[in-house]
Amino acid sequence: MPVTARETLVAEAVLDLATRRDQEDVLLLLHDLTAYTVSLLGLRGAGTAVLNGAGRVDRLTASDELCGRLQEDQFALGEGPCLDSARAAGALAPVALGPGGVGAVLWPRFAPRAVDAGICGVAVVPLRTGRDTHGAVTLMAAVPEALSARAMRLAQVLADAVGAWLGRRTKDEITEQLETALNTRDVIEQAKGALAARLEINVHDAFRRLHSHARSRQQRLGDVAGRVVNGSVPPELTERPPHAGR
Repeated sequence: MPVTARETLVAEAVLDLATRRDQEDVLLLLHDLTAYTVSLLGLRGAGTAVLNGAGRVDRLTASDELCGRLQEDQFALGEGPCLDSARAAGALAPVALGPGGVGAVLWPRFAPRAVDAGICGVAVVPLRTGRDTHGAVTLMAAVPEALSARAMRLAQVLADAVGAWLGRRTKDEITEQLETALNTRDVIEQAKGALAARLEINVHDAFRRLHSHARSRQQRLGDVAGRVVNGSVPPELTERPPHAGR
C-alpha cells in the first residue's frame, strides 16, 4: 500500500512532538501541538488547558485569537467542553453546538457564542502521561467531518506524543514546568501586542515571529517575550515584512 503525503506529515508530527530536547520549552511544545492538530485534522481551532498546582483548570495555549477568546469565555462563564473534560480527566466525544444539539443543553451560555464564531462542534482529548492527566486539548470544528472517529484517534495520538515527552520527567517536574508556562502567558500576550503595533502586523503574525525566534535559538518563549516587553527587542524580530505599512 503506497504511503500518502498526509501519512508522512502525521508521522513527522508525532516524531517531532515526542523527541524534543530535554530542555525544550513546554510552552513552545504545546503551541506546536495545537498547530499540528489544526493543520492535520482540518479544524477551525485548538487549544490546551492544564491543571495548575491548586487543581484548577487554566487556559494555556490557543491556535489563534478566536480560539483563545472562546477558551476565555469558558472560564468567564464557568462552563464549556474544556472545563468539563479537564475536571473529569478524560476525553469528550464530539458534541454538536447548534440549536437542538447536545452542546446547547450542556453549555447554554457558551454554545451560542461558539456558534456565532463559526464553530459547529467541539471535542476534547486528554493530555496525559500514563495514569496521570495534566490537562486537555480542545478541538473546535467548523464542519462536522473534522471530528470523525479517525480524527479523534489522531488527536489523541498527537497529545500522547507530547505525553511521551512529558513522561521523561517526574510529576513534580511536570507541574513546575506547566506552572512556569502559566506564569509567562500574560507576558507573551503583552509582547504580541507590542510587536504587532511596532511592525503594523496582526497579533497572530506577531506571535509566529516570537515563536520562530525562540525555537530557532532554543530559547524560552517567555524569556523572548519578556525582552520585548522590557524594550530589549532582538533585531531579528523588528525586520518589517514587505507588505507592512502599505
